[in-house]
Amino acid sequence: MSSAETFAQAGADGSPDMAAIEAFAGRVTVDTATWVITTMSMIGDRLGFWQALSDSRPVTSADLASRTNTNERYVREWLSCMAAHGYLVFDSNNESFKLPADHVPVLAEEGPFYFGGFHQALFGLSSMLNPVADAFRHGRGVPLASYNEDWWRGLERFSNGWAEHLLVQFWLPAMPGVHAKLDAGADVADVGCGRGGALVTLAKSYPASRFVGYDIHVESIEAARANAQAAGLADRVHFELCDVTDGLPEDFDVITAFDVIHDTANPQGVLEAIRAALRPDGRFVCLDINASHRLSENTGPLGAYFYGMSVLYCMSTSLASHGAGLGTCGFNEHTARQMCADAGFSLVRRVEMENPFNILYEISR
Repeated sequence: MSSAETFAQAGADGSPDMAAIEAFAGRVTVDTATWVITTMSMIGDRLGFWQALSDSRPVTSADLASRTNTNERYVREWLSCMAAHGYLVFDSNNESFKLPADHVPVLAEEGPFYFGGFHQALFGLSSMLNPVADAFRHGRGVPLASYNEDWWRGLERFSNGWAEHLLVQFWLPAMPGVHAKLDAGADVADVGCGRGGALVTLAKSYPASRFVGYDIHVESIEAARANAQAAGLADRVHFELCDVTDGLPEDFDVITAFDVIHDTANPQGVLEAIRAALRPDGRFVCLDINASHRLSENTGPLGAYFYGMSVLYCMSTSLASHGAGLGTCGFNEHTARQMCADAGFSLVRRVEMENPFNILYEISR
């Protein structure tokens, strides 16, 4: 009896079923192809292909190679890959390729839908696979210093999309009390400020307020200072190397933490330090991951993405500092409310917004 015949007869007693095997193999094929497509998209971002295609005009492989000073044969293969997957449209009459206008905001134009920055971050994560695999064996995590410039710069580009196009335009109007404080002139701190994009954006919109960002990553603080200087805001926006679990150096009217609490080594300590540094009528604005405390509610592509990023960065960097290792889904709404209550906050309000990735909270002392 052949292998196929054996599988065909199997299944009723719990043994492998040929149809189920073939179906799952098909799914894995699609998932694997998606990885390849994403990798090719990273290359397109790195070499400036998407920007060169952003006018949505048809180009040949020779045209794109000339525009980007790259090799035509490689460009032709890349274009073919993108067209095969539907990212580009191919015209066989003149052997040309076009980036549809609806795809431009996602692949070529920095804004709230732009994935170029995240693709660069993923490019940076590619070099982390060996250290992360080693961490599975020793359990000590992977320190922040191990991550390369592509990861940090990619995160900056990705987060700048919401900082520049969502924060002031949509999120703050949904928090009138916070907006009023900023407009009147507030002392503001950003915990886990990264390269400072959020504070630079806020400083541009609220000239009466003063801002300071804290982070434990030296290179990010240096980049944040350079960004504030370049924006002409160094007189009102400052950045300091500081582990806030030891306490914030001052007290503030508004404290923010954008997509950072779940990463920290001591999230409970951070929340307690933030509460202690808030003035009596202050507000804590916290953006974190839109996940559930139940695995059964985190299934599907987005949930798998969250858990994967947890292994590759969020959980691993926390464990490297002997931390709690909450992971990407670890500061979900259920856990956030409990931890904020334990830290002494009186009210946690979930701000209404449409965002599959994040939850926004306005938290009162």
